[in-house]
Amino acid sequence: MIQKTGSGLRGYRQGMEVNGYKIEPFANLENANLENANLVGANLGGANLWGANLRGANLTDANLTDANLWGAYLTDAELRGANLTDADLGGANLLGADLWGANLERADLTDADLAGANRKDTILFYANLKDANLENANLKGAKLRGATLPDGTIHD
Repeated sequence: MIQKTGSGLRGYRQGMEVNGYKIEPFANLENANLENANLVGANLGGANLWGANLRGANLTDANLTDANLWGAYLTDAELRGANLTDADLGGANLLGADLWGANLERADLTDADLAGANRKDTILFYANLKDANLENANLKGAKLRGATLPDGTIHD
């Protein structure tokens, strides 16, 4: 279980190496191939994952706070309970991704493809979903207060 303490987040896995890439906060993983990687509980806060291939990766309970995932390929990725607060997921492909219980507060999902994604119980407070594809996405229990919806309206 990840716990917040006075000194920050504890419990995230540190200093992992996967497919020859060092998995750590603020890592430069632009265009990295992390397909099907086991990144459970990984700390990638502030990391640059621009255009990275994370198809089928398991990012359950991972820290991706402030991460740049612009244009990342996250099809069928497991992001249950992941922290994506303030993450940039603009143009990302999240087709069929499992975001159950993930925190995407203030995340930018502009033009992201979330078709068929499971976003049950996902926190999307103040997230930007403008022009996002939500076709067949499960939004049951999603928390959308202040979120900008695909049509540009703001959810109350």
